[in-house]
Parts: sequence; C-alpha cells; structure tokens
Amino acid sequence: MTQKTKITFLGTSGAIPSAKRNSTSILLNYNEENILIDCGEGTQRQIRKAHLNPCKVNRILITHWHGDHVLGISGLLQTLALSGYNKIMHIYGPIGTKKYIQEMMKTFMFAGEKYEIKVEEVSGNFFETNDFYLKAEKMQHGIPTNAYSFVIKDKIRINKKKLAKTKISGPILKDLKKGKDIIYKNKKYKAKDLIYLEKGKKISFVLDTRMNKMIIPFIKNADLFICESTFSKELKEKAKEYLHMTSEDAANVAKKAKVGKLILTHISARYEKNMKLILDEAKKIFKNSYLAKDLDVLEI
Repeated sequence: MTQKTKITFLGTSGAIPSAKRNSTSILLNYNEENILIDCGEGTQRQIRKAHLNPCKVNRILITHWHGDHVLGISGLLQTLALSGYNKIMHIYGPIGTKKYIQEMMKTFMFAGEKYEIKVEEVSGNFFETNDFYLKAEKMQHGIPTNAYSFVIKDKIRINKKKLAKTKISGPILKDLKKGKDIIYKNKKYKAKDLIYLEKGKKISFVLDTRMNKMIIPFIKNADLFICESTFSKELKEKAKEYLHMTSEDAANVAKKAKVGKLILTHISARYEKNMKLILDEAKKIFKNSYLAKDLDVLEI
C-alpha cells in the first residue's frame, strides 16, 4: 500500500497574522517523519488546534530568520522540554542558523528535561533515507534564505496478484525486488512480468523570495508546489521592493516548471476580505491553483 504524505497548513498569513490566519508554518508527515517547515509565532497552539502531538515533530526546516517564520521556535522547544521529549531534534536552515539558535538558547531560560538539538546549515541534498531525501536551494530575500523539497524515491513493487499465481516465496523475492529474473522450482520468471515501478513524489516549498532563476529548476515536475503569494499583481512593484512574489509570479513559475498542483500561502493580511483576488489571478495562468487556509490538510 502506498504511504500517503500528509500536509497540514498551520499558518498561512504573511508577515502580520490576522484573526483568521496565523504566522507561517507547515507540518509534513510521512511514516514516522514529522517535519515542520518554519515555525512562526503561535505555531505550537496551531498544532494543538489541529489535534496533533508536538512531541512527534523531529525535524524543523527554517527558510530564513525573519521573525514571522521563526518566533515560535523557542516556545515549541520549551514545550517539548516540559513534555519529556526523548528524540533528537534536528534543525536545518541557511547560513547563520547555528548562531541564531545559540543566541536564542542563551536568551530564554528553558525549564524541563534537556534533550539533544542538532543544528545544520544546509544546501543541496542534506538528508536521505531509503525512502526519501531532503534538498535545499538558496533563494533571494535580502538575508540567507532556503527553499526546500521533500522527495520520495521511486520504488519497485511486486504485483501480489501475479505473485500469488506463481506461489513464489522466500528469500528469492529480494532478487525480484531488485529487478532480477529468477529461477524458482526449475522455472524461470522474468522480473518485468511480476514487478512494477511506483513513481515517487516531490513536494517543494518556496516561502519568501523574489522571483529568481533558481526556482524553476529546483521545483521542476514537483507533484505539489507550495509557494508564497504575498501580493496581488497590482502590487508587483511593492513585491519587488520587499523581495516577495505575487500570485501571478507563483502561477507562472508553476506553469513553466510543469508542477502538478500549486498551493498559495503566505498571503498579506491586506487581502483578508478579498482572498479570491489572489486565487483568481493564479488560476488564470495555472488552472490547478489553490489557496491554503489555516488548518487545511492535504494528502498526496
């Protein structure tokens, strides 16, 4: 059975939260992995509202160190300490992340049981298992900034119905999974007749950056592209000034990169009463566009 990846949008506002939208944070769940992408102010409360357990979070990916993306980290780490957290918390981010985490830990007097925190400044492929890998790419937002991709690898699967007819069993199945032809009870079986390729998935996160040439190759062919859309097209000059993207920018990138689905997030509070404007602009360019709301859940 194919394992689903679950995405929970904990916060979808721009720099200033609103009554309906919290500061930026997204939780990705895959098997035993619970990866938090950014941790804006109020994130741990959003986790509770989503009926999730903060103690399951084992990795935090920081896109950049503007307050609306990181002000919730200290509170979350404190809660974990008071909750008997017994994992290693892995924190990844752009250049400067180690220094900022160290300064943060000096500023706040943490109570509770200590646990190990490992901090890495990353680019390119930086974490890999048999099932998936994580990748970072530099973006342009005035300070060191990363975009991230979560990539599930292709897998060779055995067709169980066809296998049942052959009655093949035992260690020889390992060779079949490797795509090798096998001989079982003096009969030869071709791997191509009993196996199939299960294509992997790619989910890319681009949160806070101006338009730049690195985005399209980084997100190319992503099944899901989650992108900031701070401004509408009428404020494109302001977007350039503040090093952000518009809804049109996000849609154009999605179209050129041939992604499967575009999710717009990090929406300026000025559009609180007219979110449809942002979505409509994107849909005119890339039909499979959607607007994220706080606590939305998506499975892929």
